[in-house]
Amino acid sequence: MGSPAPPVPMDRVTEAHFRVRGQDPQDQEALVGRILGYIHFVLPDPPVSRHAALRACLPNDDVDRVSALPYALLRDIVSRLPDKDAARTAVLATRWRGLWRKAPLVLVDSHFLAPAPASGGQFARTEARRVTANVSRVLAAHPGPFRCIHLTCSYMGEFPSLLARWLQTLAVKGVQDLVLVNRPFPLDLDLPTALFGMPALTRLYLGLFKFPDTAGLPRTVSFPNLRDLGLCTVVIFSKDMDFVLTRSPALETLCIQASLLTERLRIISRSLKCVQVIAGTGLDILMEYAPHLERLIVWSASLNKSSSRRIKIAPAPALSILGYLEPEFYTLEVCNTVIKAETRASPTTMVPTVKILGLKVRFGIGDDVKLLPAFLRCFPAVERLHIESKKSAEPTGKLNLEFWNEAGAIECVQSHIKLMIFRNFHGDQSELSFLQFILERAPMLTKLVIVYPKRTFKSMTEANSKLEPLFAAKWASTCCSLLLSEGAYAEGKEPPELQSFKRGSNFSVRDPFAFIVRA
Repeated sequence: MGSPAPPVPMDRVTEAHFRVRGQDPQDQEALVGRILGYIHFVLPDPPVSRHAALRACLPNDDVDRVSALPYALLRDIVSRLPDKDAARTAVLATRWRGLWRKAPLVLVDSHFLAPAPASGGQFARTEARRVTANVSRVLAAHPGPFRCIHLTCSYMGEFPSLLARWLQTLAVKGVQDLVLVNRPFPLDLDLPTALFGMPALTRLYLGLFKFPDTAGLPRTVSFPNLRDLGLCTVVIFSKDMDFVLTRSPALETLCIQASLLTERLRIISRSLKCVQVIAGTGLDILMEYAPHLERLIVWSASLNKSSSRRIKIAPAPALSILGYLEPEFYTLEVCNTVIKAETRASPTTMVPTVKILGLKVRFGIGDDVKLLPAFLRCFPAVERLHIESKKSAEPTGKLNLEFWNEAGAIECVQSHIKLMIFRNFHGDQSELSFLQFILERAPMLTKLVIVYPKRTFKSMTEANSKLEPLFAAKWASTCCSLLLSEGAYAEGKEPPELQSFKRGSNFSVRDPFAFIVRA
């Protein structure tokens, strides 16, 4: 969505609060600025841009052809303009007068931002207040309906009742698409329960709020038309997450980024098609009943080393994309069976619908590698396999080709895998043993892509030399090509936009994991 507005500078009370806790206020401001950046990377883009030119006539043409269009089309045009430009259309011609109030409103508060001077403190606070005041005026002046409201730069910390009034106005005027991000400070701004009075909502993204307690809400509360929900660094308890899913009968896409205090995500929904998680913090992902779920994507995990969480997959008739499974952080459970290295394949431990699978593996950790054959056996029909190799600070046993030769039959390798992308290749023996096993056992493989992090090797010649054992092996496929490429980023330095809700929930993208950013 672009660069976020920075946090509003702390007041003295907030600074004192952090100092009492032994934290540097400047460090905290910088941290919150980075968090805002991560949130803005995953937010949906607004449907309008303030950078487009507004014209009623074509260049070198004095005839106003646009104003002659039917009123219905003119209203549609106005509804697709930034709010400022939409209001300015009244001066174009007589037929445009009053159209702004009759067209569905699109409001993006970042369009009100002025360029910030080099010294930001007091200016940032004053500018945030000005943006907030402009939003209040527009919401009051337009009679609705509200097609799309993106509020990411307003400052509500000084006006505790303002957010509730805004949400009440949005509910009355039928908002359909709402993106609402708190601009700190404070960090834990309470979200008013007026949020639950918006039956027209089809898309809702929230960032940096404390979700309201749903225990006392009426049983009739629901989001009957909500199809797309995103929660970004939102403090929300598991019971409240359950409430939202239960009361959203049309929900198709659920995106969670670092939501806090949610210990488990119970996926019970007749409508969900896509669930995505970025930086899940201590989150059990329990797929209990989701007959239409096609994609379950965990882009990254963020857990304490001492905590292990579950990904549980119940019978999933539509699930075709799954990843990234990460043995370091997650235990895999299929139906009621916890998958271990010694688990034998059976109908109750297999998910035959999955065609695209992603795994993150520490090849220097023997226990991780020993789980890999068991994981692959759970998904016998995989055609596209994505492996990301993770460095381990303290390797505990690298397994060689003998281990893989003794691993036994793996159906997806022997019968289905056509493409494999292996990321973060370091040239270690354990990685090479796995790659050689795939090449020797996968007759359907047509393409193997190996990507190494930037500056891992001094030259492409050195990188190619690491692959010599692979070319010495006898490949099972007679039509397989191998592509070696240097990635654009060093390991651990990948930008957050590579973890993309937009790509994951775009069903026109067949394989959301199949992207390579080259040096």
